[in-house]
Amino acid sequence: HARQLLDSGGAGGDTGDEKSALPTGHLQLTIDDKGALVVAGVDVAGQSLDSLPAVMHAVAGVAPARLADLPAEVAALHSLRLLALHLLAQGAVVPQVFAIDARTVGLRWCAAELDVTVRTMVEQAATALPPGFVLRRHGRKKEALPSAAQARVLLSALLSHFVETASGAAVEKPPGDKVLALFFGSGRATFDGPGEGAVAGSIHAWLSRLHLARHAHTPVLQLEEDEAGAGAVAKFALSLAVADDAAVLQAPTPLAEVMAAPAWASRRFAVLQTVAMLAEFHPPLNDYVRSGARRPLAVRPDELPPLLFDALPALRLMGIRALLPKSLDRLLRPRLSMQLKAASSSVPSFLKADDLFSFDWKVSLGDERLTPAEFERLLGQATGIVRFRGQYVYLDPADVERLRARLARPPAVSGAELLRVALAGEYDGAPIGLNKATQKVLDQLKNEADVALPAGLQATLRPYQQRGYAWLWRNARLGLGSVIADDMGLGKTVQVIALLLRLKQDGALADGRALVIVPTSLLTNWQKEAARFAPGLSVEVFHGAKRELSKTRPDVLLTTYGVARSEAAVLKAMAWRVVVIDEAQNIKNAAAAQARAVKAIPAGSFVAMSGTPVENRLSEYWSIMDFAQRGYLGGPTHFAREFATPIQTHRDAAAAERLRKVMAPFMLRRLKSDKSIISDLPDKVEQDQYCSLTKTQAALYESVVREGLKSIAGESDTFQRQGLVLQMILALKQVCNHPAQYLKQGAADAAASGKAERLLDLLDEIHAAQEKVLVFTQFRAMGELLARMLRERDGRDPLFLHGGVPRAKRDQMVERFQGERSERVFLLSLKAGGTGLNLTAASHVVHFDLWWNPAVEAQ
Repeated sequence: HARQLLDSGGAGGDTGDEKSALPTGHLQLTIDDKGALVVAGVDVAGQSLDSLPAVMHAVAGVAPARLADLPAEVAALHSLRLLALHLLAQGAVVPQVFAIDARTVGLRWCAAELDVTVRTMVEQAATALPPGFVLRRHGRKKEALPSAAQARVLLSALLSHFVETASGAAVEKPPGDKVLALFFGSGRATFDGPGEGAVAGSIHAWLSRLHLARHAHTPVLQLEEDEAGAGAVAKFALSLAVADDAAVLQAPTPLAEVMAAPAWASRRFAVLQTVAMLAEFHPPLNDYVRSGARRPLAVRPDELPPLLFDALPALRLMGIRALLPKSLDRLLRPRLSMQLKAASSSVPSFLKADDLFSFDWKVSLGDERLTPAEFERLLGQATGIVRFRGQYVYLDPADVERLRARLARPPAVSGAELLRVALAGEYDGAPIGLNKATQKVLDQLKNEADVALPAGLQATLRPYQQRGYAWLWRNARLGLGSVIADDMGLGKTVQVIALLLRLKQDGALADGRALVIVPTSLLTNWQKEAARFAPGLSVEVFHGAKRELSKTRPDVLLTTYGVARSEAAVLKAMAWRVVVIDEAQNIKNAAAAQARAVKAIPAGSFVAMSGTPVENRLSEYWSIMDFAQRGYLGGPTHFAREFATPIQTHRDAAAAERLRKVMAPFMLRRLKSDKSIISDLPDKVEQDQYCSLTKTQAALYESVVREGLKSIAGESDTFQRQGLVLQMILALKQVCNHPAQYLKQGAADAAASGKAERLLDLLDEIHAAQEKVLVFTQFRAMGELLARMLRERDGRDPLFLHGGVPRAKRDQMVERFQGERSERVFLLSLKAGGTGLNLTAASHVVHFDLWWNPAVEAQ
């Protein structure tokens, strides 16, 4: 049940719809005098939640991307819920019984903190909980629990809830079975029937093996390498000692001394009780104890795997120490691996990944790689634990047969996958071998040498932008793809324009040109930026109802995603050296017709630009990378199995690190929060966003100009004429904002205004970065239109400050924006909100329309 919930993203019956109502209010939990948790402070859509299961049901459907919109303690509870499910799915939980009264027993489920990994996870979860989240009531007084106690109380409550819920659906409990009800039902039972007096004690004794390490004297297993076993066959000896928890620095006492020395007489029986429990996990210990523990217990090779893989993990989970020889610290298992070879140590331009590497199949034993013939000679007739070059190898018969089958019919490996394997340094979890030529090729792919800027670039690039340009050029020269995912405002466009200019300078655009695909709202922006920074580039736009391609092809052809879809056949038939897509999240859905059309356009290399390469899930990142470097991450199923599911569902750090390594040459992401980046930026970065008028806006604009000029021409008074000019400009500003503002009628449809569409795109990027933004407008009417758009899109009213807001409410708005994480957008009329406010929580300011005086905007 826990695995199913984790595989579904942690949702428990909820859809995870991002537009659904979020839990609000500051949550507080109190442990009452009877030990029950009392919930206060959370509601959903105005409905108060008064129990922990109800709160968890509301939290379960929240997408991880929206956690920052929740109050801190509710967001922390979301993470704690996933931890509880993860512990259950891994079986890392233990039951604990406690007395409620003379005959009534309670049982709670707890994290198995005797395991170091589990203990670390619980400690990390505790640090994320706000102080004072869980209180304990003593009469009329309440005291806050320490962070570690808060985490344990909440985890126990969640684990017990999940066990009871899952058991209720999966276990057919015989009516009246008190033991089943204790473990998998209500968590309490009263044993007051005939013959039930000893049941509670029996359960406690049965569970005591889970708490062996809590005794004052705990056994220590010592496995030592037998010096007589110098051959290939492993020989070991097992013995027991007893450690005194009060004397940490003293060496454990051998069990033989405990059994014979008079000083241990009063403690001997308790120690032997504990040892008897150990013998349940490794029965030969019974003979060892019966012989007085005078001679170590010989362990044959066939006995070592069950001891190492079955008994020791269980005992360690209970906190029992085991001392092993260093040679067993890293017990090797044979794995399928490969030896990669490069034909040349220099990377040719315009390479194809299929031609870069060749390989031989190998068997990996740690850092050693054997040919299949060498592996067969090692095997001989050996099984179990064998010595190999100073280390020990575990030869499990089933694993060996599976490996032999894979060597007989090895999987097909593409050139793109070979490149990914080379960069990761492993194949299917086993380390690979690289010859010197291969290592030199990889070093060239990772090289960060400076590259001269193209002549004619009318821009001074900051150091991080120069590095980005050099990286783009190096990948394009090698025929590799690039995903430049710098944070919004760091200048992705100028870095790509520098690349295009350099390609022209190198003659790379002679046979194939550059195609740049952008959202419609960015066409004008790209035109102006290219003309400003690279006037030597010839640029044409392929867009509009009367679009046509000139006979003389320009260096750069600008088009939109919609045109790329409708004119896919025309664009596919043309030769392209490089295809660039801006706002690459437009192809995040790999199955959409738009994404398929864009990916079908062939070129020498590809560049994807996006400030938010992952908006919701890693499959979106796969789709963008599949455009930039075709086939590199495998198909969507392979990517989900290798990366997406381990990272998103299981929070697998190793998988995340492996993805980072294989993506390093093709992905560049710098954040404004990075000190090495932010030091290169001025105090304020200003960016103009050029937006195209929609057809409705363009027609209305022309009508206003025509009527306005006619009125001006018919007026002889100079003062009146000036007034008419200003009136016309004001009307044109309203048309550019939104037709509904000028006409004072119509729906608040963002699609009717190029400027409104661009604003929503900007807000999406800012929201993905979990940052806040101020949006200023000269017009209250436009602010109301924007508020309606955001309400319809997000399902909540944004803050809107204008001249009609009384002072008290204005102060409340400022306090909410500054203090509440869920308030991301603050709409303000320029006159009402332009001065006298300190809104330090925002890191972005958008002027939806410009005021007459630039000094007012600066203020």
